[in-house]
Amino acid sequence: MEMRSGTAPVGTAEIDGEKFDIELYYEDLGDESAPPILLIMGLSAQLTVWPVGFCEALVDAGFRVIRFDNRDIGLSTHLDGVRVRGSLIPRLIRTELGFGSPVPYTVVDMAADAIGLLDHLGLDRVHVVGASMGGMIAQVVAGKYPERTLSAAIIFSSTLQMFLPPPAPEKLMALLSGPGKGATREEYIATSAKALQTIGSPGYPLSDDEAWELAASFHDRAFDPAGVMRQSAAVMGSGSLRRYARAITAPTVVIHGRADTLMRPAGGKAIAHAVPDSRLLLLDGMGHDLPEPLWPQIVGAITDNIARAVTV
Repeated sequence: MEMRSGTAPVGTAEIDGEKFDIELYYEDLGDESAPPILLIMGLSAQLTVWPVGFCEALVDAGFRVIRFDNRDIGLSTHLDGVRVRGSLIPRLIRTELGFGSPVPYTVVDMAADAIGLLDHLGLDRVHVVGASMGGMIAQVVAGKYPERTLSAAIIFSSTLQMFLPPPAPEKLMALLSGPGKGATREEYIATSAKALQTIGSPGYPLSDDEAWELAASFHDRAFDPAGVMRQSAAVMGSGSLRRYARAITAPTVVIHGRADTLMRPAGGKAIAHAVPDSRLLLLDGMGHDLPEPLWPQIVGAITDNIARAVTV
């Protein structure tokens, strides 16, 4: 399959008086003349969390597929030395109340990064697909930049509005906790593998070998716990995204696992309620990952939604 890759300068961030030139690493699959789909991944997740087979299914359906590393993850710019100030608990409380907090950057800034990538690639409009934090970024892209958005598909995400059910504590801690300072590569991989199994789909569980292989590939491609903490702060500091969801005019489908207790189905339902004329697909046995047996349903929902964009 034809695949191009590169690094795109997407803008400058000024944080604590220091300027950072933000560059995003991307991979671009399929026919360049095909309708483009932009895949946006979530917290602590590199572009490789979009499985190659999933991307190939979209290419086989007739699309150009672009996946990229957000800032502070993978091979994109890491804001080395930038500290997240303040205590975690007050940020969590404010998040549950739908309020923002002072943080180095928010998902609104990350949406601007995505627009910068489109500018670099010379793409005026794309179909946007976002998962988890990437679904939050996708809401901002579709709501704030409607002229750049042909359609939107939002997978296991949330509006972050007030009083949505919080994540199950063990799921959140699995995502945010590590083995501690001085841990070996194997200890980091073991912790990550356990996290993948903890937040994953109970109906389609990862074996120990599968989880280890994935975790090792992520660790060896790029490893930056401080960057993950800055991304986590971006989510908690953004406040309610409902105003962006309500502003979305592109055809939208919301896809969520019924078994997801990290980002509970109430989050997906809140998005679907906020976005005018959106559609909601709830999948049995699906947690906070993209199990291969569900790819036909997920890809089908995305392409069906794109067909709505073509006909409106």
